[in-house]
Amino acid sequence: MKEIKITEIKGIKIGHAQDFTGATGCTAILCEEGAFAGVDVRGGAPASRETELLKSVNMVERIHAVMLSGGSAYGLDACAGAMQFLEEKGVGFDVGVGVVPIVCGASLFDLVVGDAKCRPDKAMGYAACEAAGTAEPEEGNAGAGTGASVGKFFGIDRMMKSGLGIYAAQVGDIKCAAVVAVNALGDVIDPETGEQIAGLLSEDKSGLTSTVSAMYDEIDKNRNVFSGNTTIGCIITNAKLTKPQCNKLASIAHNGFARAIQPVHTSADGDTIFVMATGEAAVAPDGLGALAADVMAKAIVRAAHKAKPAYGLKAAENFR
Repeated sequence: MKEIKITEIKGIKIGHAQDFTGATGCTAILCEEGAFAGVDVRGGAPASRETELLKSVNMVERIHAVMLSGGSAYGLDACAGAMQFLEEKGVGFDVGVGVVPIVCGASLFDLVVGDAKCRPDKAMGYAACEAAGTAEPEEGNAGAGTGASVGKFFGIDRMMKSGLGIYAAQVGDIKCAAVVAVNALGDVIDPETGEQIAGLLSEDKSGLTSTVSAMYDEIDKNRNVFSGNTTIGCIITNAKLTKPQCNKLASIAHNGFARAIQPVHTSADGDTIFVMATGEAAVAPDGLGALAADVMAKAIVRAAHKAKPAYGLKAAENFR
């Protein structure tokens, strides 16, 4: 496996738009030619759009965009901006009276970080699409990662800044990348070292402590855990996959979440992974699954490392 740039996957464009004052943003992942797609929603509190369409038994196989956004359920409005942008370019399914672009999306909860009334909307979604191009996308405090945070078991006071991470790799002719906005209830762990690199702050905020251990200490209590979470991401590949294979790949990619986020898929998270496959190269699906889990875990670690302190929150760089 060798690391590559995500822009080396042909047919994919990625763009961000954000409001740094409001502490929110969105990330558009475009495939104007249409990508075979799938999704797997694991968290107990999702905010999503067009996930039902991606079930293997349903008709549509190709989508034209995935929109990752902040703003909780309000942030799903950003998808409408992608719809407008793609329609203006004539991208979508021809329905006789025009085209209908298929835009899937998911949102994370960042309303408590900045201005709760500032949310990604149609205009911001359109701007993210306009920004999508051949340049390497930013990471950290950008796009859907602008207001992302982690380590929220004890609420706002002990959480840390996280962000958006990207990692792409190639094995043979197969290219596979992950884009992920990390906004978990739990902690970010580097699977290669076992080190906690972001998450729950210690009581005096001088270091980090384990969310899982805190949960064990209160396992007999019904703590109303902070509900503003959700990690959302997309696996992008040049592989030839059917729609059912895309759905299975999305499921397997959650192994990357489990390796790098502890705990993961809680009732207060809406963890969601999309898949977009451009269909260029033949692949052994199980091998691709292993690769997808690897790149997703690495992208999560990058999201924590690339985040900058902001909005009164410490980031991983404060503890290096």
